[in-house]
Amino acid sequence: MKAQRVILLVGGLVLVLVGVLWTLQGLGKVGGSAMSGVTLWAIVGPVVAVVGAYLLWRASRRTTDKAESSGPTPPSS
Repeated sequence: MKAQRVILLVGGLVLVLVGVLWTLQGLGKVGGSAMSGVTLWAIVGPVVAVVGAYLLWRASRRTTDKAESSGPTPPSS
């Protein structure tokens, strides 16, 4: 597993989790923070989660691109 793929996977996962937490805090579902009940975090949270999901998608796509391109090349006529 390449280091760049690991970084994308871990970073993406962290961003998704943080985005979900911020969204729930902004909506007032998770209390105990100055962010609880503040609408800004209900908007910023999903944006962060989408960026994390994109990073996860890129990390998974890197492996399939590599697997497809490493096969034998067909002869050209």
